[in-house]
Amino acid sequence: MDLDLSAAERFRAEVRQWLRAHVPATPLPSLETEEGFAAHRAWERELHAARLSVVSWPEEYGGRNATPLEWLVFEEEYYAAGAPGRVGQNGITLLAPTLFRYGTPEQLARVLPPMASGSQIWAQAWSEPGAGSDLASLRATATRVDGGWLLNGHKTWSSRAAFADRGFGPFRSDREAERHRGLTYLMFPLDAEGITRRPIGRLDGKPAFAELFFDDVFVPDRDVVGAPEEGWRVAMTTTGNERGLTLRSPGRFLAAADRLVELWREHGDPADSAMRDRVADAWIRARAYRLKGFETISRTDDIGAESSVNKVFWSELDVALHETALDLLGPDGELAGEWLEGYVFSLAGPIYAGTNEIQRDVIAERVLGLPRAGR
Repeated sequence: MDLDLSAAERFRAEVRQWLRAHVPATPLPSLETEEGFAAHRAWERELHAARLSVVSWPEEYGGRNATPLEWLVFEEEYYAAGAPGRVGQNGITLLAPTLFRYGTPEQLARVLPPMASGSQIWAQAWSEPGAGSDLASLRATATRVDGGWLLNGHKTWSSRAAFADRGFGPFRSDREAERHRGLTYLMFPLDAEGITRRPIGRLDGKPAFAELFFDDVFVPDRDVVGAPEEGWRVAMTTTGNERGLTLRSPGRFLAAADRLVELWREHGDPADSAMRDRVADAWIRARAYRLKGFETISRTDDIGAESSVNKVFWSELDVALHETALDLLGPDGELAGEWLEGYVFSLAGPIYAGTNEIQRDVIAERVLGLPRAGR
């Protein structure tokens, strides 16, 4: 790695100063509730006014042209400050990088500015009742008509969909094609005629996920991302970002590991060497992920299938880190709202963005070059 830290450290100082002055003293309500969603949208507007909502984007779309290293520094400071969760992350970290690669100039000019400002929040509409990690099994259809497409079918576990403004995802546009072919990647408004959204009830009462039902929903040609029938290739760009650094940056785990160390100092038993080792292991792994982030941004080639290594690593680190915190707290862990909520959320990490079982197959076959299972 050959990293010039001088400019990044100047940027760090600016970001840290701004966050100290603007991060809410009282945590916002959960972004997975209607009230919290609105509060987090207002926070996105505040970030955007300071040109801190999408620092790595070009200035014409609301960014700062920040380098990848400056973006990593921003993320470290953001999480260290305990700033609110990013309600717009589906758009900012998943759809936007896909548009930068496959989008038309018209799409970039139309979609990115309202995404950056928080005036349009995006839902990821991928999973279906019979197509989760096996995305190629999806059955929701896109049928070509004059000037666009008609969408029909059912998406489920669509993140942010209960309150979001627009959605994106792949649809089957050629039913006769092979599984990984005949897909088209589309964007659509969630208030379009023919869309029914049904929030998914959860034990915690937070309905941010929703099912989406499509009944002849018209989408114009201008909302196709990439070429028709090339949706699988486009989708793999999105998953590469989802499993790589952009969805779960090292800053998230550095901040959590530092909080875990402080928790150990407050509640740990110096004689409990096993617990001390668990805390140290989480701290070390968080910093190892930071170093991996530096290596990733130093590369000139596409990370490709190695993003699956990242995904397995950060998702398992997240679970281990929160389990350690709750074990440290003992019975009081049930009252530790932030740690308990973080633990419950971490349990989804090995499932979303493609289950870790699938990711290990990808690592074995595409990174290590091992033969496919059953052959």
